Amino acid sequence: MSNILEKTQQFAVELLTNQLDKNFLYHNLRHTQRVVKSTKQILDSCSLSDEDKEILELVAWLHDTGYTKGIKDHEEHSCEIAQEFLEKEGYDKERIEKVKKCILATKWNAKPTNLMDEIIRDADSSHFAQSSYIETSDLLREELKLLGIKKYSYKEWLDINIQVFRTDHQYYTDYAKENWLEKKDKNLRKLVKDKKSEKKLAKKEKLKAQFKSESPDRGIQTLYRVTLKNHITLSDIADTKANILLSVNAIIISLALSNLIPKLDNPSNDYLIYPTVIFVFFSVVSMVLAVLATRPNVTSGEFTKEDVKNKNVNLLFFGNFHKMALSDYEWAIQEMLKDKDYIYTSLTKDLYFLGIVLNRKYSLLRWTYTIFMIGMILSVIAFAVSFKFFGPDRKIELLSQVLFF
Repeated sequence: MSNILEKTQQFAVELLTNQLDKNFLYHNLRHTQRVVKSTKQILDSCSLSDEDKEILELVAWLHDTGYTKGIKDHEEHSCEIAQEFLEKEGYDKERIEKVKKCILATKWNAKPTNLMDEIIRDADSSHFAQSSYIETSDLLREELKLLGIKKYSYKEWLDINIQVFRTDHQYYTDYAKENWLEKKDKNLRKLVKDKKSEKKLAKKEKLKAQFKSESPDRGIQTLYRVTLKNHITLSDIADTKANILLSVNAIIISLALSNLIPKLDNPSNDYLIYPTVIFVFFSVVSMVLAVLATRPNVTSGEFTKEDVKNKNVNLLFFGNFHKMALSDYEWAIQEMLKDKDYIYTSLTKDLYFLGIVLNRKYSLLRWTYTIFMIGMILSVIAFAVSFKFFGPDRKIELLSQVLFF
């Protein structure tokens, strides 16, 4: 590296690091270093004089230094900074003019007039062909927002990028066309794909918003959902309680049949007959009520087209359609889906009849637990009275009183 190139690099790095606004997320030192690297790649494939190659490397380092003085006319400011620095270093005036001309060639709408202009323009836009282009492009969009130039939506930015790729930009040098053009086209395809995805997402959101505006309030849907869930949970609890009572009473009756009733054949155990009958009777009644609480009702399982048209049948309850043909049931469901009022009427009926069933279950369960409790209390009292007044010891005591009397 020549002495002037080394000094220029040091000058540009220090200037862009210390004096550039931190809101320049794209046009910063990293961008300049990338342009320098791309310039060297193109120069390696070109037959330019050492003098021209040196000039282009100087341009690559200095072309964006004007951003330290603001966005407006930054190319002209870059020329001023370059001229002041190079004159101070004693650089040839003719070469300085070439540097300034190449810097001005980096203007977006400028047209290259020679190979040197083409090289610096291609190097300045080498990021179009890099795999990190999407991320780099996002940095530029954020930079424009932070600097107060313009705020672009994601869709607007995609459209601008696609337009730039298709119509506003081109590579000029043979090296760029051979090595970067294909990668640039690949990035273009990514942008187009993202745009299609954005359109699909926007369409989906539009349909979602439309459906939401046409559908009932979410509070109504939540009301039905939560209430139905609570009804089903309460029904499960009732069935569980009934099964517990069935199991307990079945065990009680089994123990009574195996251990207590066989002893009643002995005349000395006659005092146990009434307590045992009370004990078994209340257990049997409790079992019967528990069975009734869980016993399902049998329904007709059929409906007519008139029932559907008049909205007299709840299609959400299996008991109303389990005997119907599938085609008839599908027709009925389609008819219901055409009418939102019918849907919510069916849900309301479902809630109502679930409530009726729950009322019956819990009423029977309440009687079952009450009878079971009363039965246990009466049985214990009956056994206690029998043992106290009619047990074996009491019979011996009465016999002794009679004999001694």
